Amino acid sequence: MKQTSLCPRLQKSMDIIGKRWTGLIIYQLLQGPQRFGTIEASLPVSGRLLSERLKDLEQEGIVRREVFPETPVRIQYSLTEKGMALESVIRGLEYWSRDWIETDSECSSQHT
Repeated sequence: MKQTSLCPRLQKSMDIIGKRWTGLIIYQLLQGPQRFGTIEASLPVSGRLLSERLKDLEQEGIVRREVFPETPVRIQYSLTEKGMALESVIRGLEYWSRDWIETDSECSSQHT
């Protein structure tokens, strides 16, 4: 029996997207640029972990961190072109989950 190997690119992409909260952070940013507090308020994730995930996504070129030199300083996060290219993947998971995943509560339709 022939053994197949995983494509290194697919493996790396799954490692990136598969980290806890990463997909939901991208999903939240599909709405448009947001400040840290807005993202934090939308997800049940600690500020420390959110900060870590945003840094990871920034290093991967998926999220852009923009600093506005105001008083106080305003920092905004948005998806890069590379990040926006994930929309079909994230939306696909959203649609798939509606048909195949059961939970105790229904999804809101805020992102449809």
